[in-house]
Amino acid sequence: MEAYTVPLTTYLARAGRALSGVSVDDVSRAAGLTPEQVQRFEHGNMAVLSDAENQQLRRALEEFGVVFFGDDDRGGYGVRRKHSALKTAQLQNWEGEGGPVSEEDI
Repeated sequence: MEAYTVPLTTYLARAGRALSGVSVDDVSRAAGLTPEQVQRFEHGNMAVLSDAENQQLRRALEEFGVVFFGDDDRGGYGVRRKHSALKTAQLQNWEGEGGPVSEEDI
């Protein structure tokens, strides 16, 4: 599976956000964009983002656990989650352990 190296398409952005389960508000904040820019981009308006903004959106989605991959001999470009469902469940369980965060009394 080769890495996807061309600019993010509207379809991949929409699929990546849906797959990660992140809201438009959260991904736009992480990318330094407005929610309206992200929504317009996802609905097919490629011109709404500059090349730099496209990269910002891609990096934000990758931070939320999305992996983009390019064409290869097995199929076309696509998107997937960084971790399997089992690994994601384990990570969520680990994050919930230990109780509330407080100052250490050492």
